[in-house]
Amino acid sequence: MATFLEATLNITPPDATRRRQRSSKIRSVTRWMFFGHLWIGVTISFLVVMISVTGILLNHKRTLGLIPETPIKRAEAFKDALPLPKLAQLAQAAVPPEVAALGIDRMDVRPGKGIIKVRFNDASVSEVTLALDDGTPLLTGQRNDSFLEQLHTGDAFGARGFLLSDLVGGALVLLLLSGFWVWLYPHTKVR
Repeated sequence: MATFLEATLNITPPDATRRRQRSSKIRSVTRWMFFGHLWIGVTISFLVVMISVTGILLNHKRTLGLIPETPIKRAEAFKDALPLPKLAQLAQAAVPPEVAALGIDRMDVRPGKGIIKVRFNDASVSEVTLALDDGTPLLTGQRNDSFLEQLHTGDAFGARGFLLSDLVGGALVLLLLSGFWVWLYPHTKVR
């Protein structure tokens, strides 16, 4: 209750001034959070959709037929496995010379299945599956999921493309925090 003197001289009590200042600061932070939330969301929405869709497709790559079905040799073949350089030579012999000349990108050893998958650096991403124990080529084919993996991780955008995935991850954290603040603000209004 303001006294007659305070009302006529237009004097506001110090605690009311502090409340207004605090309320003004909270409103400006909330306004910044709202517009930050909005523009971060607009800016990265395409990347979030791309990473989400490619992630879903990668989860179902076998069902969609994006990779060749892997034959199972023998789990005990790992103890009798040939050395990696010998397996690499056998894999290179199983593909056309122009593919072998491009070199090996990676070798994926599956001890439980008794196989090794050798992926080459060619544009169509050739892959040879060999038995670990005797080096018999079990399957030669194309990996149709490689572009999805590169798109999902950002590698399709160049050597520093992985930074796009980092950007999206950081932006999602900012969206979570700013969205929480914008939702929480109406509950923190100073009366």
